[in-house]
Amino acid sequence: QVRLVESGGGLVQTGGSLRLSCAASGRTFGNNAMGWFRQAPGKELEFVTAITGRNTYYADSVKSRFTISRDSAKNTIYLQMTSLTPEDTALYYCAVDANERPNYSGYIKNKNQYDYWGQGTQVTVSS
Repeated sequence: QVRLVESGGGLVQTGGSLRLSCAASGRTFGNNAMGWFRQAPGKELEFVTAITGRNTYYADSVKSRFTISRDSAKNTIYLQMTSLTPEDTALYYCAVDANERPNYSGYIKNKNQYDYWGQGTQVTVSS
């Protein structure tokens, strides 16, 4: 049974930092795409960032502030968030593609590319 366990969400002030973790279990995701999406109140699910065996990808809104990384030995990905603003307030979801693919570039930002999802962790940035 594949499970994604997220942690690290919380309340932080504007300009602060937060580090999210997503630990996968049930199988090993070596080169599979793993990423983060977020959903703010009243808004659609938004791609944030993803990582594969070769590349990282970022939404324009976060690429200068967020960093995604992977610890393959722990089957875990991380999201280091800095310079947070209230606009970053959202429920952050971890997701993983069940299949290793030769090229993700055309689909990496599409939520339908991902097969397994965590429960989400809340990030709230205060003014």
